[in-house]
Amino acid sequence: MKTTKLILLLLVSTCISYAANKSTTPRVHSFTQSWKFTLGDSTTNASATTFDDSKWRMLNLPHDWSIESDFGKDFPASPGGGALPGGLGWYRKSFTVDKTNNGKRIYIDFDGVYRNSEVWINGTSVGKRPYGYISFRYDLTPYIKFGENNVIAVKVDNSKQPNSRWYSGSGIYRNVWLTTTNPVHVDQWGTYVTTPNINADSAEVAIQTTIKNDEGNQRTIRVEQSLYDAEGKLVTKIDGSLYVSAGKAHQYLQKLVVKKPTLWNIENPYLYKLVTRTYAIGRLTDEYVTTVGIRSFTFDVKKGFILNGKRVKINGVCNHHDLGALGAAVNTRAIERQLQILKDMGCNGIRTSHNPPAPELLDLCDKMGFIVMDEAFDMWLKQKTKNDYSIDFPEWHVRDLTDMITRDRNHPSIFIWSIGNEVGEQWGETKTKEMDLQTANVLLNNRKVADNEDVRLGILGKFALLTRHLVDVTKSVDPTRPVSAACNGTDANNPLFKSEALDLIGFNYHESEYEGITKRYPTKPFIVTESVSSLQSRGFYVNPSDSIIVSPKRWDLPYSSSTQMCSAYDNSHAPWGSTHEATWKIVKKYDHVAGQYIWTGFDYLGEPTPYWWPSRSSFFGIIDLAGFPKDVYYMYQSEWTTKDVLYIFPHWNWEPGKTVDVWTYYNNADEVELYLNGQSLGKRSKTGEDLHVMWRVPFTPGTLKAVSRKDGKVVLTKEIKTAGESVSIRLKADRSSIAADGKDLSFVTVELLDKDGNASPVANQLVKFTLEGDGAIVGTDNGDQNDHVSLKKPERHLFYGKCLAILQSNSTSGNIVLKASVEGIPSQEIVIKSK
Repeated sequence: MKTTKLILLLLVSTCISYAANKSTTPRVHSFTQSWKFTLGDSTTNASATTFDDSKWRMLNLPHDWSIESDFGKDFPASPGGGALPGGLGWYRKSFTVDKTNNGKRIYIDFDGVYRNSEVWINGTSVGKRPYGYISFRYDLTPYIKFGENNVIAVKVDNSKQPNSRWYSGSGIYRNVWLTTTNPVHVDQWGTYVTTPNINADSAEVAIQTTIKNDEGNQRTIRVEQSLYDAEGKLVTKIDGSLYVSAGKAHQYLQKLVVKKPTLWNIENPYLYKLVTRTYAIGRLTDEYVTTVGIRSFTFDVKKGFILNGKRVKINGVCNHHDLGALGAAVNTRAIERQLQILKDMGCNGIRTSHNPPAPELLDLCDKMGFIVMDEAFDMWLKQKTKNDYSIDFPEWHVRDLTDMITRDRNHPSIFIWSIGNEVGEQWGETKTKEMDLQTANVLLNNRKVADNEDVRLGILGKFALLTRHLVDVTKSVDPTRPVSAACNGTDANNPLFKSEALDLIGFNYHESEYEGITKRYPTKPFIVTESVSSLQSRGFYVNPSDSIIVSPKRWDLPYSSSTQMCSAYDNSHAPWGSTHEATWKIVKKYDHVAGQYIWTGFDYLGEPTPYWWPSRSSFFGIIDLAGFPKDVYYMYQSEWTTKDVLYIFPHWNWEPGKTVDVWTYYNNADEVELYLNGQSLGKRSKTGEDLHVMWRVPFTPGTLKAVSRKDGKVVLTKEIKTAGESVSIRLKADRSSIAADGKDLSFVTVELLDKDGNASPVANQLVKFTLEGDGAIVGTDNGDQNDHVSLKKPERHLFYGKCLAILQSNSTSGNIVLKASVEGIPSQEIVIKSK
């Protein structure tokens, strides 16, 4: 009976709807334009209102100053941190708040500042936040001069390096908002929406609203909740009243019933809109919008993940937060492009490795249908780099974790909270007694523990209690989702598992243990929190392809090669990981494996395993840093989608006589036949658990053709031709028309073509870009992990036949004309309309 009760408590999730908290336009204003910036410590009181910033640089936010540099081996962040500089920067902005707003509340909301930020308003410090990934708010009201000039100053200190195992970026790299409310209003992140009961006929929607009364008197406040469908039609509404004391915030629970609800799922991520209106003394005082998705889910020990009553395999990826050539600076279109590329592959899940993400990512996951694992920390008390968050964890972890859960708990895309990634506390070793006392202090709510006090637990026990503590903090804010941690220690003595606090067992790698996991943890569902760690350079191949390359041989050993690249066949991986195919075969086979989050969806800046300098970005991605898919992308597309897939690789430009392994990924067919210059090289069919077929072919210039057939009928035909000398440039934009909002982007791919229009797969010429019209070149890239030129420079060598230019609109409608020039080849232009 005890076991049965435990299973019920852990596995039977309530039916829940979640939502992204947003406010109506008049309430919240973008606060990103016309900031002044300087890099370096201004010791002459840059926080003062009277400080002269006339020589500082003018820019718009979000902004990442690190990405503007060339790459270098001597930066303290090291190649692990992206081989780019940190430093200390100052931002200042002058603004006016109209006198008509006197009597209202004025807040500034930062979505994220990396890192160690301090904010001043009119010379007065209003707060500090050390964690670079957390969102936070300051109340500016007591310091605002209505109708006069006001100055915000922000100091950002990312000078203590290294502090991250990957590229962090530096600066106010996420959006900033100025929020103006009446004294009676919905508090920050002030709605919490769940649906405790869902069936085919109806859904009960519970809305807990935090109402703040900053007036000097107690008020009777009427709260009206109106739910609208995706077309804007009112579905249902309710209102009620409560008393809120002066200067207090009270929570108020209301319930709606939605008849015949349309459920949120990954194929149809249907969203409702909840509008919360507050009234005091008969007047509307606030209007607050929450995007709502209604769905039920559970994680089952035997069946895995179940969404709205149907079993769904989580086919997810881990992603770090950088956006390639844009660095860490948030851009909604750039995030959307990444997610669309993943969605087209068949991916349905995102793990926010290893930190709270930008709100825009979660908004897009809500709209596009992804299953998100939202992660809080990469470390707790035990450091991973010299100056990382472990220093701030004792003082700030409760606040940061609480803020993350409160901010994000209404997103329908989030299904799992993760309290940590591969934290050092799994292993239990401590170098000094100070660590024991520090742990005890955290567990005892920062009460002092004397040096000689018996804490009555071994260090493993203390770390188990620390795990329980973090789970308790999480569940105190949102008890509706399971809590997990990404563990690379899979032994039952792992204190995170011994705590029995985790709802889901989460493993990083260790794919050989997936089959028998239910015997070891019979009451806990299982999710692969991180997998694979395959290593690939797009366009580079090591034959024979059936020889597996493990590099380095052990995680702590140095590794080098003459090429500083990794094979793009699925035949190269890190020692702790596997090939893509090996892990997917296991995840696919067993229902009790809820799914996986592959390391990684995209290459990212920093952590250039298996190499060090001169490499500066990762080889792990299914998609390279520029957004160009590597070949294995199409293996997943053939497995994770129902669309017809036939993909043949590698390219067909080799030295005469070289033996080349030719692979095809395919689906919805019985066989593939390969032809070289019209001559059949034979048919191949996948057998057993095969995920590709292969021919070993001596290279002869010409045409490779693959034909897939089912029941003797052709499904698809694909060709690859040997490209000759390049004579022209091809420019292809992902979108030929973008918004003239100063933010929207067009991503332009550059290739070189021969006289017959065949793209050269090995071209490496330098492409120089110029632009005319109503926009700017904000980045260039090629996916080369060893390119040291700043990603902001308007030129880029082709890397295995491709490079990228990123264009951004300004606020004026018109034409953006990009010109690409290559020595010895006629220049080419493309026109992007901005409107």
